[in-house]
Amino acid sequence: MFRRTLLYAVLVAALAALGVGFASARPAQSATAPVRIMPLGDSITASPGCWRAILWHDLQTNGYTNVDFVGSVLGNGCNYGYSYDPDNEGHAGYLATNIANQNQLPGWLSAARPDVVLMHLGTNDVWNNLPTNTIVAAYTKLVGQMRAGNPNMKILVAQILPMAPAGCGTCPSGVAALDQAIPSWAAGLATTQSPIVVVDQYTGFNDATDTIGDGVHPNDTGFQKMAARWYPPLAHVLDGLNPQPSPSATATPTVSASPSPTPSNSASASPSPSASTPTGGPGCTATYQVVNQWSGGFQATVTVTNTSAAASSAWTATFAFANGQQITQSWNTALIQSGAAVTAHNAAYNGALAPGASTSFGFLATRQTSNAQPTVACKLS
Repeated sequence: MFRRTLLYAVLVAALAALGVGFASARPAQSATAPVRIMPLGDSITASPGCWRAILWHDLQTNGYTNVDFVGSVLGNGCNYGYSYDPDNEGHAGYLATNIANQNQLPGWLSAARPDVVLMHLGTNDVWNNLPTNTIVAAYTKLVGQMRAGNPNMKILVAQILPMAPAGCGTCPSGVAALDQAIPSWAAGLATTQSPIVVVDQYTGFNDATDTIGDGVHPNDTGFQKMAARWYPPLAHVLDGLNPQPSPSATATPTVSASPSPTPSNSASASPSPSASTPTGGPGCTATYQVVNQWSGGFQATVTVTNTSAAASSAWTATFAFANGQQITQSWNTALIQSGAAVTAHNAAYNGALAPGASTSFGFLATRQTSNAQPTVACKLS
């Protein structure tokens, strides 16, 4: 939240000197309490953590003005020519495992009272060569602490940025292992009341060109990429928490050419999520599932399973839409759409599948009135 106390006191004193009553000087209050958003992380979130500034600006300019970034840290220092809400819970050098095991999060949550948490944590854990399952166990404890304070907490968890700092030969593979584990972990812990949305911050980020030269901390280009990844799923969550944008909004919330999902309140416009029968060739099956649908758009997940007796190093899934659907954002995959045809390859961290193992990728897409489910073919290599 912005630090306005001193400014407000000065304003009241000035108005009093002019004979203006205090009651008439108070600003009008919003009829709806702002959605409180806590950016939670380490130095990538802390200072400067300029993805927060860009994300705040994107929200404001696209009509999401009834939001309040919260946290005990005042992370200011990004000069993009506009003001932004600098509050966050980013702590340089902190490990997710230490935050969880030392019970640091409950106090932060109690003070900030967030409705939504944006979590990018685990970089320092990987840097310290901690096992993936240890980090994921810390994530589980942190989610439990979030829900203890707010059973309706909406949680966005990042697949963390790739990194290659000098002297850490295990970092690239450690990040890949953690990011590969996050989707299944989130799926097992998510609830309707308190969903966990996975945000792919890994794909498309270059630890050589998108960092300040240390292979870890983003430069301005990197921060732009981070904000662009956070925005669509956060806008989707905000649509559900506060369906009507601020009256001052002048445009329907969008991000570039990819419209943010706006869930419909009409039951006929939002049928129940459905899944296809697994399809594919020998050694590989794929299941297509519509997990959320609204007027003009939908979210789907494709699960690829290695049904062969040998491990794979890569996979490809292909399908074709029948009703003009257009994918606007995808995660956990390198995806290309050409007309109706869609080709999805594995990301850098989820191509290796042991026999019987599965991985999933997801996407947001626009739709017309119809939304027929395609048949997905998959192959391993």
